[in-house]
Amino acid sequence: MLRLILLRHAKTEPEAPTGRDQDRRLNDRGRDDAAAIGSWLTDHDLVPDTVLVSSATRAQQTWAIVGEQIPADAVLNVNNLTELYCAGPSTMLQLIRTMPGDAKRLLLVGHNPGLHELALALTGHHPHRAMQLPGSMPTAGIVVIDFATDDWSQVGFGEGLLEHFTSPKLLKSAGA
Repeated sequence: MLRLILLRHAKTEPEAPTGRDQDRRLNDRGRDDAAAIGSWLTDHDLVPDTVLVSSATRAQQTWAIVGEQIPADAVLNVNNLTELYCAGPSTMLQLIRTMPGDAKRLLLVGHNPGLHELALALTGHHPHRAMQLPGSMPTAGIVVIDFATDDWSQVGFGEGLLEHFTSPKLLKSAGA
């Protein structure tokens, strides 16, 4: 079984001092939310072994804070990829399919609308399934999808099983 974890970057400032979207930074809420999601991943035994992070500042900062919550003895293979910035589902699926066999838990840190569209495409978003994704992936939202294969090249649209969805707002409302 392979596990894919999708994480949207945390809440950001509305505009970067440079005026470039890629340079937008996390705000205070975003930093707090990223830490909460990192703790949730650890608490739920969802620590990845491989991480692909968008090159955008907000994604890099989100991963840095999430990564601080992961146990120090965890072995992580982290790759920063410009291809994840504004990537669509097909581009992300192509990246996923290139993962080596020893990567069993893959975390992608990226952006909407691509991440949300990818989650919907991979899980098929069937209305009869007990767990459903929201209409949009919130900032610092997490989607966990399992695949009944040991080969990333076999992962495809409609083949994933939605295992978890959470967000900082849901964690707060649950008292976690």
